[in-house]
Amino acid sequence: MMKKTIFAAGALCVMLIAPLSALADAPLGLPPVPVPENNPITKEKVELGSKLFNDKRFSTTGEVSCATCHDAAKGFTDGPLSVSEGINGLTGTRNAPTVINAAYMKTQFWDGREPDLEGQSKGPFVNPVEMGLENHDPILEIVRSDKEYGQMFKKAFGISQKKITMEHVSKAIASFERTIIAGDSPFDRYVYGGDKTAMSEAAIRGLRVFRFEGRCESCHTTSETFALFSDSKFHNLNVNFDKISGSLHSVTETFKSNKEGGLDLDVTVLTDAEASELGRFVVSTQPADIGAFKTPTLRNIELTAPYMHDGSIKTLEEVVDFYNNGGRVDPDGPVNDFQSSGIRPLNLTDQQKADLVEFLKALTSSKKTLQNLAEMMK
Repeated sequence: MMKKTIFAAGALCVMLIAPLSALADAPLGLPPVPVPENNPITKEKVELGSKLFNDKRFSTTGEVSCATCHDAAKGFTDGPLSVSEGINGLTGTRNAPTVINAAYMKTQFWDGREPDLEGQSKGPFVNPVEMGLENHDPILEIVRSDKEYGQMFKKAFGISQKKITMEHVSKAIASFERTIIAGDSPFDRYVYGGDKTAMSEAAIRGLRVFRFEGRCESCHTTSETFALFSDSKFHNLNVNFDKISGSLHSVTETFKSNKEGGLDLDVTVLTDAEASELGRFVVSTQPADIGAFKTPTLRNIELTAPYMHDGSIKTLEEVVDFYNNGGRVDPDGPVNDFQSSGIRPLNLTDQQKADLVEFLKALTSSKKTLQNLAEMMK
């Protein structure tokens, strides 16, 4: 059995020069990074993955890379865009989730259609509204002919340049993404580090609201030793569900028929506005999953506006109001029959709402951690 090796954000300064055995443990507030046994992390893979992640030649226009929609300067998202822009300014239907701590997620994408980072990394290259390639062949042509890539793949995988496959490409990108880890926030120092001065009084009050009156912890989970702030499950929050509620039967039946006919799921969810709103249903086709989207992490959420799967809520204050209204922007707006049972009016006071926002801001990692992550992209 292969030994699992873990990289940590706190060790980024030594990541590229230290032997693997010398790397530090996971940062404060996070558990060890889960690493698949068939893709152990090495510094050679990480260096290669970083280059691949930033290579714009893998798009039809030569202007879009993975880093375009996952910009380190924007918390590895592309805010303030509501939905991502790909080649030729084309837009999809989904807000770009952060890559930070994506390694901890049990599935990838808002609907969980890929089980791991390896699978996720292949999709955007061949999506018509992202990087636009018809297939992966142009990527292989580049990496099999570029001298620097040849040397890097040889070091990372021990293979000759002509034998490079997309499996090698995806494993390298996934290895790099598993090093984009950030803990060490004021919350972590307060709860796990024992520093009772790490959070402001307002944030401390907000932590109580988060755990009790706001019931946020039901989905954005924490534990006694670490906090991922996500249960990796799928919930219907009622975010813009009215887009399909009036024609739900026809939308679901049409989708199921098209899926049986072999539709490309990656393409469909980013180009079919109605199918996109079906959420996890596009994967499971189970009625209970209609309109349900994956719980995102709350770590560094201050840096990743706008919010929700479609980027329709612009500020943390508006997010708190949405939940306080029971899953509605307008407190008198409609809800839907598929809305998760835990989403109901909270009746928070203005002070409690303000404190909760301050707590959410206290989930931002230290400047040193974020600077280290940014350095990895250079």
